[in-house]
Amino acid sequence: MSTYRVAQVPALGGPFEIVEREVPRPGPGHVRIAVEACGICRSDTFFVTAALPGVTFPVVPGHEIAGRIEELGEGIEDWGWRLGDRVGVGWFGGSCGHCKPCRQGDFIVCENLKVPGWSYDGGFGQQVIAPVDALARIPDGLTSADAAPLGCAGVTTFNGLRRSPAEPGDLVAVVGLGGLGHLGVKYAVAMGFETVAIARGAEKADFAKQLGAHHYVDSTTETPVAEALQSLGGAKVVLATAGNSQAISAAVDGLGPRGELVVTGIDPEPLGISPLQLLTAAREIRGHPSGTAQDVQDTMEFSALHGIRPTIETVSLDQADEAYQKMLTGAARFRMVLTYD
Repeated sequence: MSTYRVAQVPALGGPFEIVEREVPRPGPGHVRIAVEACGICRSDTFFVTAALPGVTFPVVPGHEIAGRIEELGEGIEDWGWRLGDRVGVGWFGGSCGHCKPCRQGDFIVCENLKVPGWSYDGGFGQQVIAPVDALARIPDGLTSADAAPLGCAGVTTFNGLRRSPAEPGDLVAVVGLGGLGHLGVKYAVAMGFETVAIARGAEKADFAKQLGAHHYVDSTTETPVAEALQSLGGAKVVLATAGNSQAISAAVDGLGPRGELVVTGIDPEPLGISPLQLLTAAREIRGHPSGTAQDVQDTMEFSALHGIRPTIETVSLDQADEAYQKMLTGAARFRMVLTYD
């Protein structure tokens, strides 16, 4: 009997433990992936803490997966996939295909969306069984460790910007310089936007410039963020990646006429935005989910073409609990990535 190793949380509130399991076989419409890397995302906490309905223990999280197809289930050949293909699986882990959004082709808001680590075992292990519609092809220019975070952090920011009303030359601000935000700045610059990075502390100005930002706004100074953006002409888009409702709300008045706030950061606290702030300048607010497998593939190809890579720290599977705790404390710079031999 062949086995593989996973890092699982056996019960609510428990630490990660390393266990061995029997290697599974993929069913029809599924593949078995030999995982080479998996990013650790703050959204993994939703499953480790059972904050979402339907979570069952033990939990094997991980929705930033990169690896190779090692076994095909029945019917996979019709999709064009072959053994050994390099593939990624992100937050979008498959759709039902029959709910109304799916029938309209809007798969990312599928009413029965499958998410690795929630709907099935995720990438904190050496093997993953995933549905074929979740697969994104990884280009040769990306290592697995660099490709993995693009399945969630990357596609969320890339897609959020390319679906926005901003055009090359427009002023675009990115709130937060963490796991999502540092990629958001890189994508904004590569898309031709005049890019503003917004974060806490003057010491982050140099880092923002290293990412390519044209301007840096320190949100801790006496000058309000909105005033700083208006002094630059007003933002066409504010991409809010920070998980802080106060920081997001502070940027709204920095939007120009018909500007759009794109929210990707998660905070349970409500946004402090009044209708008057929206009505007088015809501003819009949009919540943005990640993206489908094709969106993930587009993100990877764009990243490979423009030399965009996430800033990562790699650790072994045995260090999963330590790496997860480092992510929770905000000490990671910027994505902890589990890598497997």
